[in-house]
Amino acid sequence: MKDTEPRRATCHCGAVELSILLADGLNTVRRCDCSFCSRRGAPAVSVEVGDLEVVRGADTLTLYQFNTNTAQHYFCSVCGVYTHHRRRSNPNQFGVNVGNIEGINPADLGNIPWNDGRNHPSDR
Repeated sequence: MKDTEPRRATCHCGAVELSILLADGLNTVRRCDCSFCSRRGAPAVSVEVGDLEVVRGADTLTLYQFNTNTAQHYFCSVCGVYTHHRRRSNPNQFGVNVGNIEGINPADLGNIPWNDGRNHPSDR
């Protein structure tokens, strides 16, 4: 089901707050098995760049990049929680940590599909 109202997403300590619109609802929730995501473990949902706003804590976000330095992974510098990332595969989208979205428990989502990030299309 598509969302018509923005949702609130926060890191653990609340220093970072995002407002996101899930235009495709939770249909895009997935996990990734790349070297970074497999260690992070958080499922992500797709959000168009224009549908994510950092409401609070932009100065608290820490950026991490690796390999091609294309993807941008953001974390709260206070509590260390991954909040979102700009995708390497589609820079017009963010992946948002599903566990940070108010009212959503990733455990309630059942079997979350996996993406093959170890064989990323940009690496071919």
